[in-house]
Amino acid sequence: MDTMDRVSEQPSPRHVIVAPGQTSVTVTEKISSLVFGKTPLWWFGAFSVSFLLLQVFLISVATLFVKGIGLWGINIPVGWGWDIINFVWWIGIGHAGTLISAILLLFRQEWRNSINRFAEAMTLFAVACAGQYPLLHLGRPQIFYWLMPYPNSSGYWPQFRSPLVWDVFAVSTYALTSLLFWYVGLIPDLGTLRDRSKNKFIAFLFGGLALGWRGSSRHWANYESAYLLLAGISTPLVLSVHTIVSFDFSIGIVPGWHTTVFPPYFVAGAVFAGFAMVMILAIPTRALFKLEAYITMRHFDNMAKVTLVTGLIVVYGYFVEVFMAWYSANDFEWFMVTNRFFGPYKYQYWLLLLCNAVIPQLLWLKRIRTNLPMLFLISLVISVGMWLERFVIIVISLSRDYMPSAWDIYHGTIWDVGTFVGTIGLFLTLMFLFLRVLPAIPMSEIKMILPEAKLKNEEAH
Repeated sequence: MDTMDRVSEQPSPRHVIVAPGQTSVTVTEKISSLVFGKTPLWWFGAFSVSFLLLQVFLISVATLFVKGIGLWGINIPVGWGWDIINFVWWIGIGHAGTLISAILLLFRQEWRNSINRFAEAMTLFAVACAGQYPLLHLGRPQIFYWLMPYPNSSGYWPQFRSPLVWDVFAVSTYALTSLLFWYVGLIPDLGTLRDRSKNKFIAFLFGGLALGWRGSSRHWANYESAYLLLAGISTPLVLSVHTIVSFDFSIGIVPGWHTTVFPPYFVAGAVFAGFAMVMILAIPTRALFKLEAYITMRHFDNMAKVTLVTGLIVVYGYFVEVFMAWYSANDFEWFMVTNRFFGPYKYQYWLLLLCNAVIPQLLWLKRIRTNLPMLFLISLVISVGMWLERFVIIVISLSRDYMPSAWDIYHGTIWDVGTFVGTIGLFLTLMFLFLRVLPAIPMSEIKMILPEAKLKNEEAH
């Protein structure tokens, strides 16, 4: 088969990664126009709403600093409420970005190339939102640095046997590595934006961020080495971060927490929630920026399959929890299960099963996996379900402890809601700024999988 025959061949729509007819020139023109083009009116409206929600966060936090965390609904025995629920939820959302970027890169999965950039950005912004809650929950956030093991004259040191201290190291390491991974992947595109900018200040800014990138063979060799090295470092972090978060619960003796299934259960749940959030962001971004040529149906089909598989692992974890509570013949563990089924929070538990166990089974159907409105709705349902899962694990287990005299009902207050809604505003504000000032899709990585690039590689070999 000669070169012309190979160029004329077109894969079927269900297998295409980049729409036919795209060249390196059209890729550069389209994605650069998202940065240098005129800002669409819808962006101003969406950003204004997000920024308004961010002000809700600032008001809630300022009031919290003045009056203390008694504003929240936490009580005895429920010392952890919406704050830790939201912390675990946001950390889980941040998992899909690194999974898409690092693990799929190591496995040479080309379909990652169109969605990895804003998935990585999603990771950074989700970790930024998650990091707010432990600091606010300290009660004295101005001394957060006591959690770090630095030499000091007062002689206080973190308790290294506490998984809460492990969280500090795991989350901070994860955030730093994800930031480096995201930035290194941006360097070739920053060089392209520098060369295409007509504004001297913007060109100087992009040039400084590009670190002198010129696209030489030496630069590409160093870039690929650094990118693969960071991918290798990031891969175990995907597994370790939420495993350590699960240790916050599993080493406790609270019924419903003291179980060895939590580490894989939490990791699968994090990927489950993270891919749902990627689809929530990718579907409107694709439509509003007209990126159908680069984010194709194959991407959504693959993401839906990963969501389905991780969802089945999560459902398996639900069955293991119930089975082990029965098999252990431990009265306290079995009471925890029946309390979830029929206790004061039974509606939250059954709604959790509906959102995470029942509705995602629709993804078995090909026509559902390729129906974008249905995928968007299912992803929203999964996000709600994963928040309810954290509510069930934390609140139900704490509200019914070993001593009936200490039992109490927990209800979040308006300040809990305000803080949570405010972090959503922070997340969306950062995401809209990112979509406007940086290329949401990596130009250099898209060009690598174009037919013309593959033909050149074959000819070079």
